[in-house]
Amino acid sequence: MINRVVLVGRLTRDPELRTTGSGISVATFTLAVDRQYANAQGERGADFISCVIWRKSAENFCNFTSKGSLVGIDGRIQTRSYDNKDGQRVYVTEVVVDNFALLESRKDREARGQNGGFTPTDNGNFGNQNTNNSPNMGPSNQNNPLNSSNQSDNTQDPFAGSGDTIDISDDDLPF
Repeated sequence: MINRVVLVGRLTRDPELRTTGSGISVATFTLAVDRQYANAQGERGADFISCVIWRKSAENFCNFTSKGSLVGIDGRIQTRSYDNKDGQRVYVTEVVVDNFALLESRKDREARGQNGGFTPTDNGNFGNQNTNNSPNMGPSNQNNPLNSSNQSDNTQDPFAGSGDTIDISDDDLPF
């Protein structure tokens, strides 16, 4: 059986860190993940997915993320149920996060906060979703600033103008 989830999205609010009675850290958050296609009105929907992360990873996640942070997560889907204080059965489906990745720098996150939610490289396209309705899962080439022919802007290429050559041998590659 396989139960794996990989998501890329933005936090809808700051993660909420708590500690269990036995001293284990746990954080909960909701991840907004854009849908691939737009509806007839040209609006793109999003799914809001509940996530939970445990132990030291939860503490690190809370220290380095905040509302609007672009993150990638890897985990598994878990379902559970409990009886609330009114005696009603409540069912919960959530992603239990095993690993996470911060997908934007602190500088980009702060710039997005100052610019009303957009970074200069976003072009209003959160998550760089492909908008040409092809099965290609990568970013769209037409809106990706790294694919433009004008590479003279040093903000796009961190190695531009350094004069250093990068020497990578086959022994350096993990595959």
